[in-house]
Amino acid sequence: MLRLRLAAAAALLLTPTVARAHAVVFPKTSAAGAYERYLLRVPNEKGSATTRIEIRFPDAAKVISFADVPGWQVVPVLDSAQRIVGAVWTGTLAPQRFVELPFIAVNPKTPTQLVWPVYQTYANGERVEWTGARETKSPASTTDVGTSGPAPLGGRGPMLAALMALALSLIAVGLSLRPSRPTPPPGARA
Repeated sequence: MLRLRLAAAAALLLTPTVARAHAVVFPKTSAAGAYERYLLRVPNEKGSATTRIEIRFPDAAKVISFADVPGWQVVPVLDSAQRIVGAVWTGTLAPQRFVELPFIAVNPKTPTQLVWPVYQTYANGERVEWTGARETKSPASTTDVGTSGPAPLGGRGPMLAALMALALSLIAVGLSLRPSRPTPPPGARA
């Protein structure tokens, strides 16, 4: 009986916690002043289809264009100066599916954190607001804009470094296993 309880406790501790999915804007980091291709990814975890997705763009980012997504229509939301301040996509996203909605924005020239409030509406009238702080159950997505830019080598730097280390290790092992030549006695000609 004790073994069964220990096994159950170990299973609970070793089972990864399922994170609650939410509307997320990618990338999570970007360079200051960059023209960035952002991607709003929205899952549908409800039993009812998602029919409307709305995003409010941060004042510091200047959104300039949208990509077409089959089955979805986008309507930019403009302010009185005709600046794009948000967007509304309408379509049908079945349960247990997700949609990716791309757009291009110009990042601010100074480091900052962009906050992307998103509103998801379902066919049954339910509305989820992804606007909260990071630790809440419905957090707004964020992107850190800085001066460092994107990861070098497209983010593959650590993998390439590990492969180089492996190659150097194999060379060292090969050199250490090769037969050595006898050392000539002192004074002998080589």
